[in-house]
Amino acid sequence: MEKTSGRQSIALSTVENGIENPGLEFTEGVSSKATKRTEVQGHSIGDSLESPSHPRKNLQTFIKARSFCKRHASLFKKILLGLLCLAYTAYFLAACILDFQRALALFVLTCLVIFVLAHHFLKKLFGKKLTRCLKPFKNSRLRLWSKWVFTGACVVGLILWVALDTAQRPEQLISFAGICMFILILFVCSKHHSAVSWRTVFWGLGLQFVFGVIVIRTDPGFIVFQWLGDQIQIFLEYTVAGSSFVFGDTLIQSVFAFQSLPVILFFGCVTSILYYLGLVQWVVQKIAWFLQITMGTTPTETLVVAGNIFVGMTEAPLLIRPYLADMTLSEIHAVMTGGFATISGTVLGAFISFGIDASSLISASVMAAPCALALSKLVYPEVEESKFKNNEGMKLSRGKERNILEAASNGATDAIGLVANVAANLIAFLAVLAFINAVLSWLGELVDIHGLTFQVICSYVLRPMVFMMGVEWADCPIVAEIVGIKFFTNEFVAYQQLSQYKNKRLSGVEEWIQGEKQWISVRGEIITTFSLCGFANLSSIGITLGGLTSIIPQRKSDLSKVVISALFTGACVSFISACVAGILYVPRGAEADCVSFLNTSFTNRTYETYVCCRELFQSTSLNGTNPPSFSGSWEDKEFSASALANCCELYTNAICA
Repeated sequence: MEKTSGRQSIALSTVENGIENPGLEFTEGVSSKATKRTEVQGHSIGDSLESPSHPRKNLQTFIKARSFCKRHASLFKKILLGLLCLAYTAYFLAACILDFQRALALFVLTCLVIFVLAHHFLKKLFGKKLTRCLKPFKNSRLRLWSKWVFTGACVVGLILWVALDTAQRPEQLISFAGICMFILILFVCSKHHSAVSWRTVFWGLGLQFVFGVIVIRTDPGFIVFQWLGDQIQIFLEYTVAGSSFVFGDTLIQSVFAFQSLPVILFFGCVTSILYYLGLVQWVVQKIAWFLQITMGTTPTETLVVAGNIFVGMTEAPLLIRPYLADMTLSEIHAVMTGGFATISGTVLGAFISFGIDASSLISASVMAAPCALALSKLVYPEVEESKFKNNEGMKLSRGKERNILEAASNGATDAIGLVANVAANLIAFLAVLAFINAVLSWLGELVDIHGLTFQVICSYVLRPMVFMMGVEWADCPIVAEIVGIKFFTNEFVAYQQLSQYKNKRLSGVEEWIQGEKQWISVRGEIITTFSLCGFANLSSIGITLGGLTSIIPQRKSDLSKVVISALFTGACVSFISACVAGILYVPRGAEADCVSFLNTSFTNRTYETYVCCRELFQSTSLNGTNPPSFSGSWEDKEFSASALANCCELYTNAICA
């Protein structure tokens, strides 16, 4: 019994020291020998049993620390995020306090991020409550009454707007009549007149008009988009750093191919990065959601049209590639119309590099999205049962790139094909246009008609149409010529010609030289910019059919059936956008206040100088040998005589004789 109890006590002590060996038995003899050995070696039995446990204790400490970090990982992340937010807040406040104008871009970006985060959290916290509050509107009678009240308010508001606004500028009524003309023509050409969804049509046109009012007419909207356009121009100028290193400074300053085409590579790279980060998809989904709930269109067609604001006519359908095969003819028509009615972000950068007004291009591209859906449903209404009535399963992928560097590289590489395509088309179409003009000139000279060209024919045939968009009659030949070039060749050639006319105006060249108009007015430029903003030209038919046929070859006959209708519908979208610009345009800057402008010192020819000097010449009358007299806003101004002398040094006029 004593031996047994001794063995048990020793076993218990060994277990307490961290050693488990249930098969081990100690006898008195063995124990005494072990004790003697350890005593001789200068160690106790406890030390010999404790020494192997040090590595294990270190491991256990590490495991405990790691488990502690895992348990409190969210807390550590919140603390780190809080510290970063505090640091950014301090930096943001310092930047704004030191120079707010310099920090304006940082302020705008910060406000956008705060808005997105606030929207996310409010939707998460109050989304269900808001849905419950809106349940009463599901009542059919209440919805009907609210719909009629809203429609009536919109009609009354539009009538009041037209009556009051056009009272000061009657020429805007021409643009309003142009919108009515294009809608009537499209309705006559409609595939199913009785099936037209007027809710979609009026909502689309209304959204386009409201956005135009914000951007063109209101000062905050105009300033914001002007600032945004300036920032994009500054951003695109970074292309010079890469292109000058590869091609040299001389080429990028004088040769179009090395000056404008590298912008497409840079913009393609940036777009690919934004797509990899998911920003493009997020914006597209939000725009598509808004258009869908207001216009009542299906998720698939709405996503593609919203995507066309940022990507090209062949890339946008890839957003809904799995669903294209099951789409109705009306939905396919909407997809094609959206592609013809808008331009992609990459070529947008190239057009801005031409010198085209950036804010007008951005506005036109965004305004085209709701109008494209509206006019598409007017021309080809839905008469089939769509399989896509809700958003379930509609997800946009983030791309196959594994990191941001791969996304940047792929974006630049993919843009090479677009650059080559643009360069090849410019070479081919300009050469073909020169050949056609030579043939027409030869044919005209045979019957004593000199100077007959393709541009001249377009200037006569399309002159009534561009006049209905709101262009002054004197500017109509030039605008009609540019619109004809865009439709029959491509938008690159058209925008290049528009930029040449704009450069002449900005350089202060006289408007008429030997009976030939040298440039068009600012109003004409804005209307022309909107009318050209789209891929609706004959060469785009092959691009659209080729891109969609490669995705859904089994529906090639359906695609061929609706492509011509979609082309003309897309062209009308751009024309109606131009009409909206014509209604809303108001003069700004020196064009509106020449008295203040000429009160400053001016020595060079500019557009502002020409416009104000012309106004001064018209307000001046000669009285024999007496000093000239001034009328209107120039009357009783002390500086009128000196301003007249300065104008006479720059321009020739009968008053200066």
